[in-house]
Amino acid sequence: MSPRLADGREITIRPIRPDDKRRLAAGHALMSPETQRMRYHAPKPHLTDADLRFLTEVDGVDHVAYIAVAAGGPDVALGVGRFVRDRARPDTAEFAIVVADPFQGAGIGRAIAARLADAAVERGIRRFTATVLHENMKVRRLLTRISRTLAEARWSDGAGELVFELAA
Repeated sequence: MSPRLADGREITIRPIRPDDKRRLAAGHALMSPETQRMRYHAPKPHLTDADLRFLTEVDGVDHVAYIAVAAGGPDVALGVGRFVRDRARPDTAEFAIVVADPFQGAGIGRAIAARLADAAVERGIRRFTATVLHENMKVRRLLTRISRTLAEARWSDGAGELVFELAA
């Protein structure tokens, strides 16, 4: 079942496409400086053209991304998540996710993360790594929900490199 917004509108979670650049930029504009800091570890007031290309022009195999959009608008990315395979360790991928502030708490992040975990396992990925700020409990809990176990955690200067084993 897809999550719904508080007003009942249904959410669609689908692979991101190159034509989502405008939606992604509009969703990013709805992020508070704190949400940006949690995602990028620093304020990021806007996405550059290069950012938008990287974030939307994915190959669907080694770089997979899902976007959440609402039927009937607003025409923005409510949330987006991705993984990028580690070339040196092809069974491992870096995980990242963010949900725009007005849409947090609706289960959008959980639904995107579950889709990413399934897609990763289908592509032979067994581990997600994530670099997270220590206080980012939302993402830490989310990764715990979609994984089998936390395999490794290295903390330094308020951020950690976490490695989660995915369920087969």
